[in-house]
Amino acid sequence: MYVPKFSISNGILRNIGQIEAAKEVIETAPLVPDFERDFQTDAVVRQVYHGTHIEGNTLSMDQTKQVLDGERIFARDRDVQEVINYRQVVKLLDELKEARAGYDLTALLDIHAAVVYNIVPREKAGKIRETQVVVKEEGSGRIIFSPPGPVELPYLLEDFINWLETGVAKENHPVIIAAIVHYVLSAIHPFVDGNGRAARAFAMLVMLKEGYDIKRFFAIEEHFDRDLDRYYEAFFKVDRQSAEISQRDLTAWIEYFTESLAVELVKIKEKVKKLSIDSQLRVKIGQQISLSPRQMKLVEYLSQNGKAGMRELKEVFPMVSEDTILRDIKGMKERGIIDKEGSTKAAVYVLRR
Repeated sequence: MYVPKFSISNGILRNIGQIEAAKEVIETAPLVPDFERDFQTDAVVRQVYHGTHIEGNTLSMDQTKQVLDGERIFARDRDVQEVINYRQVVKLLDELKEARAGYDLTALLDIHAAVVYNIVPREKAGKIRETQVVVKEEGSGRIIFSPPGPVELPYLLEDFINWLETGVAKENHPVIIAAIVHYVLSAIHPFVDGNGRAARAFAMLVMLKEGYDIKRFFAIEEHFDRDLDRYYEAFFKVDRQSAEISQRDLTAWIEYFTESLAVELVKIKEKVKKLSIDSQLRVKIGQQISLSPRQMKLVEYLSQNGKAGMRELKEVFPMVSEDTILRDIKGMKERGIIDKEGSTKAAVYVLRR
């Protein structure tokens, strides 16, 4: 049975500590439902855009949003299909999380079939490759990655899934397990195409199953995509150690993976803290308050700037009438969230102290 080699370094410990601290804030901050949905929708868009952009997809973020909204755009068919497929993968992960108690090869094959739907021939979707593949450097054509041959794949995958299913694997922190899954599946490279997306998706499935969905507010793919040189260097640093995957020390990769997730979650944590009314208002009012997205944006602006007159608030919402803004303010004044200072056109609004 495959047993991964790695050490719990100071870097890994530090990163896990940041992940746990951010997770606590994100999961306990009482965001209103509208904003929870907004965070989750934004995370899906970022996950799909960056998850496909890593692999060379040329669609912009705006084009990705248009495709996800069902709009037709002028772009390469493959790029559009990759975005549609990755959105389906995100949905599939939720189904797999609930449908199956453990981990098995069928789940990986189902993920791959969704990743490459209408991209590779049907007989190769969700199927272990039967040919040798290599990854070449763009431009020079130099081979930079040569994964195991097709004869080895069934045994490597069986060994790895068996490890994942054992109590030995579950003695590790869920994020460390996810990091190992990401690396090993990428290194085995079991498919003719879509290996990176399938590996990242299966790693996400591990986090979902092990209680690290963290409200689905995050997209680790964004950090990978924005840090692509280090992302690949972390892989190759491990790859270069040995021809045998089982002999490679994964510590450097796990450090990078946990660091990436920590960076993403700390960023989300800070945004959640700014938007959450808990620390500023809930104690005083005694209950969670449900606000519209526009009202929450007003609260965020006042929290960051201390006070604002109508002129400043109209700049926050340039396409919204003054009467509409005043109705939003009136509703929050009546609920004890906002106070008005002054009674003339020079009046300003502040969060109730």
